Amino acid sequence: MTSQDLVGQRIKTIRRQRGLSQAQLAHPELSDSYVSLIESGKRTPTPAVLELLAQKLDCSLTYLINGVTAEQMEELEIGLRFARLALDNGEVEEARRRFGELLADRSLIGLSQLHQDAEFGYALAAEACGHRGEAIAILNRLLDTEAGIMPEDRRVAIAVALCRCYREKGDLGPAVEVGETMLKDMNRTTWTDDLIELAATLLAAYGVRGDLLRATQFANELLAAADLLGTPRATVAANWNAARIAELTGRGEESLALAERALAVQSENGDSRNLARLRLAYAILLLRVRPDDLETARDLLARTHRELGESAASRADIARCSVFLARTELALGRPEEAAEHALAAKGLMEEPHGELRSEAHLVLGQAYEQLGRREEAAAELAAAGEWLERSPKIRIAAQGWLEAAEAFQRIEDGSASTAAYQRALACVGL
Repeated sequence: MTSQDLVGQRIKTIRRQRGLSQAQLAHPELSDSYVSLIESGKRTPTPAVLELLAQKLDCSLTYLINGVTAEQMEELEIGLRFARLALDNGEVEEARRRFGELLADRSLIGLSQLHQDAEFGYALAAEACGHRGEAIAILNRLLDTEAGIMPEDRRVAIAVALCRCYREKGDLGPAVEVGETMLKDMNRTTWTDDLIELAATLLAAYGVRGDLLRATQFANELLAAADLLGTPRATVAANWNAARIAELTGRGEESLALAERALAVQSENGDSRNLARLRLAYAILLLRVRPDDLETARDLLARTHRELGESAASRADIARCSVFLARTELALGRPEEAAEHALAAKGLMEEPHGELRSEAHLVLGQAYEQLGRREEAAAELAAAGEWLERSPKIRIAAQGWLEAAEAFQRIEDGSASTAAYQRALACVGL
């Protein structure tokens, strides 16, 4: 039913409860035929008529329009605010539960805007918890909402989340299609923060897909658009994602310069959680571009770990930082410290983040191997393999299988090493 149908149905129901005919309700200000048309959903009453009918029916205008009392409306809005607050504070499981409870409340059915808000919030919480398939289903349903019913900025935000979810799930074709379709539908001659963020998300999908020529061209276009717009949000999104493409195309120092610009702008304008998350991403980039500068990366990761703990970061963010601290300690020849950080990461991961779980098991297995604890190393490497099997078959998974194969080889498990090498090749289509 449309909102117009629902309003008419509520007027009809309350009129009958009051024992009134259509003529009695209409007299003297309205005609009974007009009331009949409203009740059948064939006419949309003006605000003044709705207020008049609410007075005649002795009910609240809020109930007539939305199907809930003013008190129920306030309770739903408070519930939505608490759910958003939990999501903003990194309490992703709590946020998912709260949004789910709102969606289960039948009072929300006739409140299209609040229902959209709750569905979008639930999708973001599901994504943050690692339930990308669930998030994708909800986001697709929201994106199918008839144009004009949903504000354009909300449609773009949904497209950003959907493109990101598809990318992280390894469904790169749909990720690119969502981003390109939405950008085509919008007026790209007038860039906004929302469109820059969508374009940056699409740019990342190009990079993961390996479409590096298109990605490089698009990165230059995106940087020019962000400079023209000149807002902090656009600058951070464009420079950070262009940095990722520069790294993939072998321009390591340029990628660091772009990332440093994004980090500088974020440090002046962003909240503490997003700043810490960007600093973590920069530290990971630094490890890849300057693998010999391990002490600098380790110090930056240690600082970031503290900042994440002090901010509203999720457990997954802190776990990811712990994993890369473990990797850095391992590269520095400190397997005991590496094992400690890897164990801490495992303890933080209650959500089904398969890629992150595989990394934690993998680095712990490597630490145990260096410590001579071969049986424990084999168990952790096998666990890493189980999670890698569930991960998207993309370049990152191939790298994980390669590391597992080399570690199995070092503990002289030839069959496991061969199998891991074969899976690494499969992930890159060989």
